[in-house]
Amino acid sequence: MAVWKIVPALACGCTIVLKPAEETPLTAIRLAELAHEAGFPAGVFNVVTGRGETAGAALVKHLLVNKVTFTGSKEVGHIIGRQCADDLKRASLELGGKSPVIVLYDCDPRKAIEGAAGAIFFNHG
Repeated sequence: MAVWKIVPALACGCTIVLKPAEETPLTAIRLAELAHEAGFPAGVFNVVTGRGETAGAALVKHLLVNKVTFTGSKEVGHIIGRQCADDLKRASLELGGKSPVIVLYDCDPRKAIEGAAGAIFFNHG
């Protein structure tokens, strides 16, 4: 899921600081290793590990961070959103819930069920 946010930013010429969830740092570290092996210049793709309330909060508050994207809980999203608003910093927040879908009365129920199941479990690991 991180790649969905990383690739467009890199394509636009931005540098990245990825702070993965404290429970899942290894894939982000490996991704950074692969970027290094692929020849990314130093400082273009960075990973900071640690707890959200310390490492994540420091990143959100850092003056050189121009945009914050966050996927997670509404509670943490509120904290990040407030901080970004106070700092006049751009933010993209994907909060709470799990793969919402709208099913209209005239749909094919079988296709709606398949689509909803696919939306929920596409990134199940």
